[in-house]
Amino acid sequence: MKRLLPLLLCLPLLAAATPFTAFRDGEVFTYKVGFAIFGRAGEIIISAHDQKLNGADVMSVTTDTRSRGIVRGVYAFDNKAEVLIDKDSGRMLHVKESGADPKRATDTETVFDYTTRIARHTDRVRTGRTAEIPIPEGDPIDLISALVQTRDWHLKPGEKRDVVVQFGRDFYPLSIKAEAYENVRTPLGTYKTLVLVPRMEKNAKGLFKRGGEIKVWISQDASSLPVKMQLKLNVGTATLLLSGYKKADTVAAN
Repeated sequence: MKRLLPLLLCLPLLAAATPFTAFRDGEVFTYKVGFAIFGRAGEIIISAHDQKLNGADVMSVTTDTRSRGIVRGVYAFDNKAEVLIDKDSGRMLHVKESGADPKRATDTETVFDYTTRIARHTDRVRTGRTAEIPIPEGDPIDLISALVQTRDWHLKPGEKRDVVVQFGRDFYPLSIKAEAYENVRTPLGTYKTLVLVPRMEKNAKGLFKRGGEIKVWISQDASSLPVKMQLKLNVGTATLLLSGYKKADTVAAN
C-alpha cells in the first residue's frame, strides 16, 4: 500500500492531456501465439476493466502470457503484467509484473510520480536493478496499450504518430508509421487491416538496435480490432493472431 501513496497523492494533479481510449471497459482479447515452427506455442489474454482510484477514473489492463502445447513441455512460461492508467490524462500510474520460467522468476513494480517526474522501479528478484528513473518528456505508455491505442488514430498509409513506450526500466521514443493495407486471416475470420510499424528513428537501443521489429495489424471496420501483432527477434518471430474477443461491457438504459 505504501508504494501506491505517491500515486494516490498525485492523481488530483493530473492534467487533462490525451484521454486513454485504447481499451473499453470489459474488453478481452485472446491471442494464439506462434513462434518459429510452432503454430501454437502459447496464448496471451489481454483484459481491461474500469476502476476508481482516489476518486479518479482509471483503467486496469492485465496481460496474461502462457506457453502451450509442445513448447510448454520444454519451456513452461507464465507471466502476468498489470498497468493502471488514468483515463482522463492517458498517464500510466502503476505497473507490476510477475512470473516464472525455467531460467528466472520476475517480480517488478513501477510507480510513476508526475509531480517529481520520477518513476520508482523495484525489482525484487534482481535487486540491483531497483532504481529511481527520470520520466522523459511526454506521457509514457506500456507497449501493449501503445499498440492497441493505434486503433483510434485512424491513420492512413504514410502517416505516423510519436509515442513514448515503457519497457521495464527503459523508455523508448517511438514513431508509429502506417505502412499499407493488408488482408489478414485469423481464427475469427479474414480482415482488411492497416499495418502499423513502431520504429526508433534516433539513437536506437534494445531490440531495435539489434534489428528487431514490431508490427500491429488493425482491422478496417467499425470494431478497429488489433487482429494481429508480430515481434521479430534474431532468434525467431513471434506472431499473435486474434482467436477470441469479448466486447466491452454495456450499461443497460434506465
